[in-house]
Amino acid sequence: QVLLVESGGGLVQTGGSLRLSCAASGRTFGNYFMGWFRQAPGKAREFVAAINWSEGTAYYADSMKGRFAISRDNAESMVYLQMNSLKPEDTAVYYCAAYYGDSGSDYSLLYTYDYWGQGTQVTVSS
Repeated sequence: QVLLVESGGGLVQTGGSLRLSCAASGRTFGNYFMGWFRQAPGKAREFVAAINWSEGTAYYADSMKGRFAISRDNAESMVYLQMNSLKPEDTAVYYCAAYYGDSGSDYSLLYTYDYWGQGTQVTVSS
């Protein structure tokens, strides 16, 4: 019912910037939360950021605060992740995800999300 497609990953030097995009199609996103997760080789998938689609309120993992910014474009049904001051430890596959924002849901938990994109690779060279 909801299709998510990420793009914008690539190779960037330490200290550089990159903007990831997630195109959403299908069901309306008025009542949804959108999130970004990442998974480094041999590591568990971890929460990066989330946004309340209707309100535009953004939430971040502590390690991403001040460097990453999530935003949305309602007209184009897009969500973005602007990544600045990138470090080698940011290297991972980044995933876009979505879930219906009912009461009591935790945006930072992987199992909260119902829909996932295919992921886009971000590599930060040292």
